[in-house]
Amino acid sequence: MKEINTNIFKITQDISLSKTPTTFDLETNKKEIENELESVREKLGDFQNTIYAHGKYAVLICIQGMDTAGKDSMIREVFKDFNTRGIVVHSFKVPTELERKHDYLWRHYIALPARGKFGVFNRTHYENVLVTRVHPGYILGEFLPDVNSVKDVNEAFWNKRFDQINNFEKHIAENGTIIFKFFLHISKDEQKNRLLRRLHKAEKNWKFSPGDLKERKLWKNYQDCYEDAINRTSKKHAPWYTIPADDKPTARYIVARILYDTLIQYKDIVEPELEEEVKANLDLYIKELEQE
Repeated sequence: MKEINTNIFKITQDISLSKTPTTFDLETNKKEIENELESVREKLGDFQNTIYAHGKYAVLICIQGMDTAGKDSMIREVFKDFNTRGIVVHSFKVPTELERKHDYLWRHYIALPARGKFGVFNRTHYENVLVTRVHPGYILGEFLPDVNSVKDVNEAFWNKRFDQINNFEKHIAENGTIIFKFFLHISKDEQKNRLLRRLHKAEKNWKFSPGDLKERKLWKNYQDCYEDAINRTSKKHAPWYTIPADDKPTARYIVARILYDTLIQYKDIVEPELEEEVKANLDLYIKELEQE
């Protein structure tokens, strides 16, 4: 299997999504990719136990992508070996009435992982510069003081919103949250194939909505908005990774490897040592239990 340097997927300069591959050849078969994924996710599971015991960092994993990009199955397969006490997954859908009474970042802020835990955002705060940018009329539903019509949702509005998102991520990073942002990059042809599978397979029909086809017609708009969002917000403390996602097993393995390769660089994340008095009396405690 081909060895990879996971840094090649990190966005460190402006990109063009139309020139960014949606496939990556690991030069092996599906079975070996799945075996390698299993190995990496077991290591991630062990690391999760360490970060839980260490208790000083949180890990936030943001997953974005077009419809059918594989977000749900990515989460299921990559985090399968995690202890449930140490990971929380949030799937953000249309804001509720309560959420609309707060600023757009509020529901994401209160869902952030606590120190010692992993948090996964399935769709994220970036929906507020993606879906709302393709459909600016949605912004009117936020009841913002300075937005009275779609004309007010202009370039200055988006510039301010990107600043807010960058500041939000900078703040949580400075307070101990390790941030990963993954864009699952699929081709339009692959999305077509996946939508057709949803229609052809009865057990997949529930995943399909006629709205998927309406949004598909706006593919170019979404790609432009994703590209702009990634280029504006990929920072050293909160990098974006574009993941070739036409092949799901390959995409899952790449994401798992990025997580593991990055996290093991935090040499200060170690299990806490026992107090000297406790350590000195371990044999005594063992003897006491064995003599019960």
